Amino acid sequence: MNRKTTYSIYAVILLLAVAFTSCNEYLDREPLSNVTPNDYLWHEADLAAYTINRYNFPTHGGWGPGTFSRDNHTDNQVTSEYNNRWVPGEYRVPQSGGSWGFSNIRQYNYFLETVLPRWKAGEIGGNADNVKHYIGEMYFLRAYEYFNKVQAFGDFPIVKNTLTDQIDELVLASKRRPRNEVARFIISDLDSAIVLLKENSPYGTNRISKNAALLFKSRVALHEATWLKYHKGTAQVPGGSGWPGNGKVDNFSINIDSEIEYFLGEAMEAAETVADNVPLVENTMDDGYNSSENPYAAMFANEDMSGYSEVLLWRAYDPSQGINHNVNHYINQNGGNTGYTRGFVDNFLMSNGLPIYAAQSGFAGDDSIQIVKTDRDNRLQLFMKSPGDLRYIDKTNVDGTPVLEGYPDILGINEVRYVTGYAIKKGFSYLEAQSEGSAGSIGSIVFRATEAYLNYIEASYLKEGHINGKADQYWKAIRARAGVNTDYNITVNATEMSEEAKNDFAAYSAGQLLTDKTLYNIRRERRCELIAEGMRMFDLKRWRALDQLKTNPYIVEGFKLWGPMKDWYNDEDGVSRLIGAGTPDQTPNVSGADDSQYLRPYRINMNNSNLVRDGYRWTAAHYLEPIAIQHFIITAENSSDLSTSVIYQNPGWPLEANSGALD
Repeated sequence: MNRKTTYSIYAVILLLAVAFTSCNEYLDREPLSNVTPNDYLWHEADLAAYTINRYNFPTHGGWGPGTFSRDNHTDNQVTSEYNNRWVPGEYRVPQSGGSWGFSNIRQYNYFLETVLPRWKAGEIGGNADNVKHYIGEMYFLRAYEYFNKVQAFGDFPIVKNTLTDQIDELVLASKRRPRNEVARFIISDLDSAIVLLKENSPYGTNRISKNAALLFKSRVALHEATWLKYHKGTAQVPGGSGWPGNGKVDNFSINIDSEIEYFLGEAMEAAETVADNVPLVENTMDDGYNSSENPYAAMFANEDMSGYSEVLLWRAYDPSQGINHNVNHYINQNGGNTGYTRGFVDNFLMSNGLPIYAAQSGFAGDDSIQIVKTDRDNRLQLFMKSPGDLRYIDKTNVDGTPVLEGYPDILGINEVRYVTGYAIKKGFSYLEAQSEGSAGSIGSIVFRATEAYLNYIEASYLKEGHINGKADQYWKAIRARAGVNTDYNITVNATEMSEEAKNDFAAYSAGQLLTDKTLYNIRRERRCELIAEGMRMFDLKRWRALDQLKTNPYIVEGFKLWGPMKDWYNDEDGVSRLIGAGTPDQTPNVSGADDSQYLRPYRINMNNSNLVRDGYRWTAAHYLEPIAIQHFIITAENSSDLSTSVIYQNPGWPLEANSGALD
């Protein structure tokens, strides 16, 4: 079968899929010239509808803890089932599908190709400033989509126009460009968005604004700068040893160090603009028993997030309109099949700024969840459940006593299990109605300004080699809000990297333990501030913080089950319901006491089928995704020799479907 025939079959399948999945939503259809009405995209309202329909941010939806579970399968949070990315050889090249695709990009390009000439000719009706704003939204959305591609694949084709269905044109457009060029293209689109977007969108913080674009620009720039810095010289960076783009990329040249400096500067400038103009929401410093009136805690659990300065973009829900989720059903009533790791909990500082292992830290120990939170960073107190915490402010028991959080159910079915014993509380609503099935209507944050503070601190330190005045101001503001001693040098001076290595993948880069304690504590601050917000794997990959797992696998642990807390699981006759792994003639429900005092969720089942029983492992190929084989077949000169494709596979991944990557 030749390439043209293969492409034609593939195109028919793709168009049929689009037709069947999008027949009820005009704007979801492919924007081909023969199906798009000529009287569309001539007015402000058309632009507003088209762009909002292309919003595709991670937000709450369906069953489970929603966006608060996006850090699962990291060293911060885990579920009852492991992810194959921690098992080299089991994460495999797909035959088709994957993240390689252009349907969204085509939608964005069609809009810009159609609207920009009309706008410049003064032919778009409606409020002129709003028209500009919606064009800015589309530049933002194209940048957002391309950033997803960079995170997935690194190098990627830059396609700025809609293409015809001519095979030669499509194959030519499939040629990948080096990731730094793609990142610069994203920055360019964001610069266009920033010029066009309003400070306050026509629909408030439910739509993209100038500050949201500036924050996102700082994220993109910091990501690319640190990726180039920590992966420098490897096959994961253009021009590095073994880079598969060698001989495939035309007109290529790069000065890695100059690129790093450029992106760090862009990150600093954008982040500073946001941080200087957006104050942090107040934390009233309660102990987590009842945080319903604490603005910092309520910010993540309010139906209306428009009143929180820090929230730059969020999604609203209305169950009466069928727009709802089940987040609080899981966060309030059960464990939601997730849990914080012991490493994450131990990484939080004491309120005096000392790590828990430091002399004179005052650490009370971890014989119970209540004890482990004593005198700690207030974020741990607010955002991790404890037995005895208040559950509702509008409901009591029959006898009039408050309804309280019970002991974590580590023995329940997977769907509701407290996987590690350390349960998430971020986004916890104290209203009964919110926790009833699918009645959830709390908002879902997309962009939060505190990230700009963190981005500036990291970018400026990497670029300048010290904590400058702005970074000092931002870091102290974050720590003050967290209820931690604002003198971060107390923390730096007390930090022992050998101790941090036990708790934190980010104690490493490129397989080497960090020696710069200030840099490490900048990373710690990100980890502790962005609890359960889906940023952990993003950070670990860009820092190249997983290489050490090749030779030093990581066994996930939770709370100290085999201490006093074991008595929480006695039945009414005082008989323990715990069955440790290795108990003769019984099916285990927890890890064994002789294995560790701490619950090890992936060492309950010790059969050979459990491929992480001996810990998480890593291979460098997993920093990027493999490209599905179907895309090579389509673009190869000879479909029986996929190396003739203009596309090259990501480093470490084979050109064979269902095959894993190994170094």
